[in-house]
Amino acid sequence: MTAQVPAGFESLTGSIGIKDESPDVLVVRSTVPCTAAGVFTRSRFAGPSVRLSREVVATGGARAVVVISKNANVANGSTGDADASELQRLAAGLAGVDPSATVVASTGVIGRPYPMERIRSWFGARTWPSSTFDPDAAATAIMTTDTRPKTARSEVAGSGASVVGIAKGVGMIEPDMATLLVFLFTDAQVDAPDLDAVLRRVVATTFNALSIDTDTSTSDSCVVLASGEAGPVDLGAFEAALHEVADDLVHQIASDGEGATTVIEVTVSGARDTDQARRVAKAIVNSPLVKTAVHGADPNWGRVAMAVGKCSDDEDIDPERTTIAIGGVHMYPPAADADALDRAASHLAGDLAVIRVDLGIGAGCFRAIGCDLTDGYVRINADYTT
Repeated sequence: MTAQVPAGFESLTGSIGIKDESPDVLVVRSTVPCTAAGVFTRSRFAGPSVRLSREVVATGGARAVVVISKNANVANGSTGDADASELQRLAAGLAGVDPSATVVASTGVIGRPYPMERIRSWFGARTWPSSTFDPDAAATAIMTTDTRPKTARSEVAGSGASVVGIAKGVGMIEPDMATLLVFLFTDAQVDAPDLDAVLRRVVATTFNALSIDTDTSTSDSCVVLASGEAGPVDLGAFEAALHEVADDLVHQIASDGEGATTVIEVTVSGARDTDQARRVAKAIVNSPLVKTAVHGADPNWGRVAMAVGKCSDDEDIDPERTTIAIGGVHMYPPAADADALDRAASHLAGDLAVIRVDLGIGAGCFRAIGCDLTDGYVRINADYTT
């Protein structure tokens, strides 16, 4: 059963004309005060939108979100700072809330200033007409090189509350946070400290387990707003619902990775601890050689072994104890025979490549999500600003 749209939220989308006539602006407002939490990029080039939004969620509350797509407004100095603050005020005025309660996000080309005259004109010509929240239209408005909008929904078990998430992201993705924009909305009643703790746990195993190309954006933002309109919920059930939505969005992002044809899911088990499992899983999913082997449906398990071996500071990793499987087919040790290679190749020809590595050390486990590397990725990014 499809989850209901959470109560207490309304949305408005439109086109300012930043790049073309496609939707490029989103405003979501809450009809009631919300608790809020957020996780953001750690890039040293973080844009003013990120800095403003950090201040908003630090209060534990928010009432609105505004997103401009196709322009990151990054590295524009004091002009960029002033423009982001003005955008925050314009969106807050339209939504009828305080600017200090308005989250700001931008995504797109770095180093280009906002077209402020167009932005002022668009906001100045509108009054708030909406009494509904349209996640599909909202997800469409925040796209850049995405080929499709990304939405996900879930119910909070044992309650009438629901969670809806929207996301954009197809390239420049490697956690710090994850190189994407994610907005999660719920009508569950959750205190701000609990909301922050839950979000950080969910992000650690979903958006921070995602990698497309090992690059980190200047604009990463993941924000959750909770209106409380559905009343109190069991915190464990809420976390499960939030994780379900986030995991769904992660797989949608990976499958829509720039030029991607195959999602790669790498699970490393038997590690000393979770941190070691994460390092090894990310070494595998980020390897260009592993990515291209997956793209070519080449069951070259030696590339997986190579990626594990790159973790040279982890001196307790021992080839004698390490096992590798592709698509459930044992590859090493001993080296896979012709039949095993054929079965692994058939698995890699699908749209999901599952790689499992066990280090035989301890109980640490981590799953990383990525995608293959294709000539399409090169073409998209070679032509990005031209």
